[in-house]
Amino acid sequence: MSITLRTYVFLDQLQPQLATFIGKTARGFLPVPGQASLWIEIAPGIAINRVTDAALKATTVQPAVQVVERAFGLLEVHDDDQGEVLQAGSTVLAHLELEEAGRIKPKAVTNQIIRSVEAYQAQIINRNSQGMMVLPGDSLFILETSPAGYVVLACNEAEKAANVSLVNITPYGAFGRLYMAGSESEIDAAAEAATGALAKVTGVEAKK
Repeated sequence: MSITLRTYVFLDQLQPQLATFIGKTARGFLPVPGQASLWIEIAPGIAINRVTDAALKATTVQPAVQVVERAFGLLEVHDDDQGEVLQAGSTVLAHLELEEAGRIKPKAVTNQIIRSVEAYQAQIINRNSQGMMVLPGDSLFILETSPAGYVVLACNEAEKAANVSLVNITPYGAFGRLYMAGSESEIDAAAEAATGALAKVTGVEAKK
């Protein structure tokens, strides 16, 4: 079976809102802020079971997220020890006979800021989110990434850089989606950090 490495991203420290969001929405072993985290997305999706097996047998990491779709599979593992998380990644790559350099380079498919959100739009967004609320008058940062898994990197770096609220994040599927809200200046800083983090990721171009 030929495996494509879509996302491979290491987070040195899960930020409080991202870690808490994962804890609220995931079904696995829930992380806490400050832990190191690794996200791996591959195609075809069913092969993510092999990835999980290899990581857990070789290290002490725990999985919070495992999504198995027909096309893509996503795994998140975390640990207090960054070395264990990095070793889990190395083990998985060796098991799949892949290299980090062969991962797909992320793209920001959608990158927009809505300033001074109207009250009715805030209500619609809040009904469909699982994180913090958008308040009328907030600025709203919306980001879509391809591959989807890289949206967690954008989210984590944005939270490091700015005082913003994580409204919603979806790190699986055809595109990753991120919604963040806050004051205009903080949202501008968050957007810059998020897109800057994606731009620094090396990899190969996705096949059209």
